[in-house]
Amino acid sequence: MKIKVLIVDDSALIRKVMTEIINSQPDMEVVAAAPDPLVARELIKQTNPDVLTLDVEMPKMDGLDFLEKLMRLRPMPVVMVSSLTERGSEITMRALELGAVDFVTKPKISIQAGMREYTELITDKIRAASKARVRARTLPQPGADGHAPLPQLRNPLTSSEKLIIIGASTGGTEAIREFLMQMPSDCPGILITQHMPEGFTRSFAKRLDSLCKISVQEAAGNERVLPGHAYIAPGHSHLLLTRSGANYMTRIEQSEPVNRHRPSVDVLFRSAAQCAGKNAVGVILTGMGKDGAQGMLEMKTAGAYNFAQDEASCVVFGMPREAIAIGAAHEVGALQALPGMVLGYLAAHGMRALRV
Repeated sequence: MKIKVLIVDDSALIRKVMTEIINSQPDMEVVAAAPDPLVARELIKQTNPDVLTLDVEMPKMDGLDFLEKLMRLRPMPVVMVSSLTERGSEITMRALELGAVDFVTKPKISIQAGMREYTELITDKIRAASKARVRARTLPQPGADGHAPLPQLRNPLTSSEKLIIIGASTGGTEAIREFLMQMPSDCPGILITQHMPEGFTRSFAKRLDSLCKISVQEAAGNERVLPGHAYIAPGHSHLLLTRSGANYMTRIEQSEPVNRHRPSVDVLFRSAAQCAGKNAVGVILTGMGKDGAQGMLEMKTAGAYNFAQDEASCVVFGMPREAIAIGAAHEVGALQALPGMVLGYLAAHGMRALRV
């Protein structure tokens, strides 16, 4: 059975190019294309698509308004098609919060040729979306995580030695949000690699910073890793952990992609294995593919303690499944439980006083 795709975009050129890209794949087909959400609404009823691609900014009804209604009345896998602008990235972040599985960016120039260069990326995201577990969501509010109290760290002066290292891909923006919103202000420093293109990671970090008790920022490189802070890999570079004397530091580099990704989870995890060893706690969340599995295994070999998200709570059970399969994870848990599991492990193993 082919994956049935409905394209929603006000640009006739984009609809044409997307149709050609999708129909070039043996395992998928475009069942319809709509110029706006009102037409799309009727076509969904007629064609019953497996995946919908949705433009962010459209006439007659905004893409976000349509997505919110769709996820409430007929939840289905949606891949957003976004312009690479500051406003476009902020809207895309909200779309992911509302339940969109993933997004692709329209090239700024030479749209037709640029979109064709994205053929593999677009079709991979559609395949992943077709297998995604879709749940309706509402926009989160600052400080309103709705979760039970979490384990308290044994020493209120959180150790600069302990670190939490997180990797994610498809579905990861929301998984990371849920995880970080449960982190107390005195938690260990956190380094994060989320597969996301340049231009979107800054909006992602700003959004998280407004919602969480901890400080969240896009990593710039050469920052001291501080307790109560999270550093997100920028979309154009790998994020690595390094050490300068007693301090952990961030490093970013634009070396070649690893597992077809830059930033790559494997790159971050391997640097944590080398620099932090037993002082690192690894967390691998929802995502397509296997990036991070080998790096997490290296973390385990170096003495780190690792957690993987379980299949039932993943949007796409790819990366965690690979890590579990090779024995890289010590514990597996639902997304809602993982923050408590991580903090429980840290509390049980004690926290050394903060170095000055």
